[in-house]
Amino acid sequence: MAESSHLSEAQRELIERARELGHDVLGPLAEKGQPGRINRPLVRALGDRGLLERVLPSEGAGSAVELCLLREGLAHGCTEAETALALQGLGGYPILRSARPEIREAWIPRLAAGEAVAAFALSEPEAGSDAAALALRADVDGDGFRLTGTKMWISNAPEADVYTVFARTTEGAGARGVTAFAVPRESEGVSGEALALLSPHPIGRLEFDGVFVGAEQMLGEVDKGFGVAMETLDLFRPSVGAFAVGMAQAALEAAVSHAARREAFGRPLSEFQAVAHQLAEVATRVQAARLLVHHAAAAYDAGVRPVRQASAMAKLFATETAQHAVDVAIQVHGARALEKGHLLEHLYREVRAPRIYEGASEVQREIIARELFRETV
Repeated sequence: MAESSHLSEAQRELIERARELGHDVLGPLAEKGQPGRINRPLVRALGDRGLLERVLPSEGAGSAVELCLLREGLAHGCTEAETALALQGLGGYPILRSARPEIREAWIPRLAAGEAVAAFALSEPEAGSDAAALALRADVDGDGFRLTGTKMWISNAPEADVYTVFARTTEGAGARGVTAFAVPRESEGVSGEALALLSPHPIGRLEFDGVFVGAEQMLGEVDKGFGVAMETLDLFRPSVGAFAVGMAQAALEAAVSHAARREAFGRPLSEFQAVAHQLAEVATRVQAARLLVHHAAAAYDAGVRPVRQASAMAKLFATETAQHAVDVAIQVHGARALEKGHLLEHLYREVRAPRIYEGASEVQREIIARELFRETV
């Protein structure tokens, strides 16, 4: 693939393997899944083929570049598999990095094998982009805490087996008063409901009615949970861009193939400058997005901290580019692309959400702007 010529041979092999698995193995499993429900056979297949173990390694930290390659490759072949892998990593990584040994040993092997499903429970009805405004309370109760409140728009809820939950332990302290916990679904007082959103994977609301969590379930230290969340998001944010790049590449290839075959007024669409130049622009933007993503991920793996500006640029440009790429591809195809079951109809539904979650595009622009002006002070 010319677009991956900057990668090493091993990296190219990884992304190609992810593509092949997505198309040939995981895609058929995804088709058997029920929209809005966790596809457990799909998650198990990701574990059986060692992909989840790469995201949740038994030793050491995850690689941002490797995560990006996996997500781009899977997104090209099977967006449902890509999302299942990403959500497992997002929910499990705080447990991997910050849990007590007994909690880590109880969950990480099962999550890496695809035997259990994790979720990252951060957002609330009044705390989306402003995660420091969390209101779900964690009140001290003996040697533990009682969780009371609501989580909203949580991927894999309410069916996940374990939730990484962020709760308010010190009022009025903003980001400095949040603590993270690993909360099993079967904990007394946990309930939830699925939400009907434009999404093929489950998203729901969670209610915590005085849920007791022991001190051993705490991830990290009291009032240091925001750091746990940011460590996870710093790793995963560039890979949201990789997900977008994978979808954009699939849309571009579909449009190029269609334009080369489809004739109008006696000649292929590819011979119309209005079509060819649009696709040339899309190809350029997709490759630029890919390089921004890989730059941010490589910086993270090299130990550069913070990487917030590079990650924000990567996520912003890649997700906005993917939306444009899918839109252009649909325009090239015409009405057939809007038929239920068409690749581009599927991508059109999938591509919208990444511009919102893990920091909306507007938030990414704010991060970039703050970093720009920080350098002038």
